[in-house]
Amino acid sequence: MIDLLAEYNYRPFLTPLPVWDYWVLLLIPLCAGIAIVYKTIKCRYVSQVPKEALILTLFILAAMVGVGAGVLLSYKIFVEWT
Repeated sequence: MIDLLAEYNYRPFLTPLPVWDYWVLLLIPLCAGIAIVYKTIKCRYVSQVPKEALILTLFILAAMVGVGAGVLLSYKIFVEWT
């Protein structure tokens, strides 16, 4: 990875990192961050935040997978099968 960055001539904030093959994995920290911030605001006790944030993170990821599967199925039905 270090050699790849050296060849890429990476400059922070000027050229993006070459993560186009792994962009789907960036959904995990995004969902975790959203869940942690949301549950920090909504939970009555701080001790509840990690468990509730994990549940919400998994729920968001499952919803995204479900929506993606629904869009793919719709595409297969309406575009490829007609």
